[in-house]
Amino acid sequence: MIVGIDLGTTNSAVACFRNGAPELIPNALGELLTPSAVSLADDGQLLVGRPARDRQSTHPAQTATVFKRLMGTGRTTQLGRHTYLPEDLSALVLASLKRDAEAYLGAAVTHAVITVPAYFNDRQRKATRRAGEIAGFTVDRLINEPTAAALAYGIHDRQDREPFLVFDLGGGTFDVSVVEVFDGVVEVRASAGDNRLGGEDFNDVVMRLARETIDPADALAGGARADRFEAVWRAAAERCRRTLSEAEEALFRIVWDGKEHVATLTAHAFEAAAEPLLHRLRDPVLRSLRDGGLRSDSLSDIVLVGGATRMPIVRRAVTRLFGRFPNASLHPDHAVALGAAVQAGLKARDAALEEVRLTDVCPFTLGVAAADHDTFGNLHHDVFVPIIERNSVVPLSRSHGFQTIVDRQTKIQFQIYQGEARRASDNVLLDTVEVAVPRRPAGEVRADVRFSCDASGLLEVDVTIPITQQTFQRVVSEGDGDADTLDARRSALAALKIHPREAAPNAAAMARAERCYESFLGDQRERIGQMVMAFQAVLDRQEPHAIADLRRELEAMLDAMEGERFL
Repeated sequence: MIVGIDLGTTNSAVACFRNGAPELIPNALGELLTPSAVSLADDGQLLVGRPARDRQSTHPAQTATVFKRLMGTGRTTQLGRHTYLPEDLSALVLASLKRDAEAYLGAAVTHAVITVPAYFNDRQRKATRRAGEIAGFTVDRLINEPTAAALAYGIHDRQDREPFLVFDLGGGTFDVSVVEVFDGVVEVRASAGDNRLGGEDFNDVVMRLARETIDPADALAGGARADRFEAVWRAAAERCRRTLSEAEEALFRIVWDGKEHVATLTAHAFEAAAEPLLHRLRDPVLRSLRDGGLRSDSLSDIVLVGGATRMPIVRRAVTRLFGRFPNASLHPDHAVALGAAVQAGLKARDAALEEVRLTDVCPFTLGVAAADHDTFGNLHHDVFVPIIERNSVVPLSRSHGFQTIVDRQTKIQFQIYQGEARRASDNVLLDTVEVAVPRRPAGEVRADVRFSCDASGLLEVDVTIPITQQTFQRVVSEGDGDADTLDARRSALAALKIHPREAAPNAAAMARAERCYESFLGDQRERIGQMVMAFQAVLDRQEPHAIADLRRELEAMLDAMEGERFL
């Protein structure tokens, strides 16, 4: 069976396509969103999802979040004695979603369509694919997040639509795609984005505003204590930002060293402080319209996707940018996963989707570094020569011819880059291909370089030397995705103690109670402490019915204290 997965910065979700429609799959807690968080518990078990996220403020050194932003960088995260790459942490989240799907569907789930930000480069896409493979999936396709959202929006009533724009602002990334639907074809005309812009950056704004009023004297002294304070501070900032999405003012509140610190923040001050972030939303929108050959007034709709689009300041910014109100009919947190499930249904050739087809684009320009002469005969190196221009429809294949520049040259080296800069070295180096050529005078030996890009945005390079009829082929790779490496990392993760799915509700309740204990004072804190001790005692007795009853009682008490729980 195949599923669609939205692997998000803040939250992830899994969905399937059955009975003619996409369907979200709940996790072990009965929730449709699983926080993209991993935490190492005191007993050495790895917690994933809400149990992990609730430990972020109490155990920041043992908890990892927002690791999607590190995909493809090779940077590692230390949890206890183990070191994890971002794709390892992502694989733990994906494996948790896989177990949830199998429990819900009652069948083995072996294949997946996984979403990525439209502006993820080749390294980031390969890292995402590896994460899926480490988790035990065969990754049939990577699909751009706004493209997935467009699928969810574009097929729900099977009507043709003039070009519309998908505005996708999530927890860590921002994507824009211009899409058109006609005769059952969902066609992406252009994509653009910013991989370092999302809800987390707006949380940073709230944190800076709060620091103008609240500043515990030793909070920034460094070390583990400062790390814990930062986690508490960030959690309070997210709660405050979400409240500002529904009210004109909100309380920023933390408990530190037994003292309560409170500041009142207004929506007006938040919007003024976030103006630089709001301005960054403009450039990707303009680029996507320019590449798609459209004006904003020719768009039939502006569709909002991603949890961060709930913020009124973002909706006002979009309204000002386009001169009209955006469409918020899609659930901002569910649209991408539902679209991924539609793509999974297309891969499985579901009968309900027989007349639906999808075309996507390559979001970056792909080319090689070359040397060229100017009009005065001077030779310039590090010149970027595009072979596949950004926003070309994929799958596609393009070629470009090159010649030797030195007499009796014995080899040609092609450095393959991804990006838009004029100087090749200012772009992202993907790989290097070196080919042998016969010794001839400069200009007599030609090399034809062909780039072929598939629907997932992955690249294959062919270099042909016509004079010798030799062809060199390379699937572009940064060198760490071979089968042996994947097997070794999959085995290493399998050897760890992963918290069993059935025990996730208990771990989540305990982690939430510990976080609330630190957040409240006085009688409320004492009540939480007593309830936690009672819950631990029931857990030790291993009586399932008693555990379930007391867990519900604990959660009801915490719900009453916290009000409506945010996700």
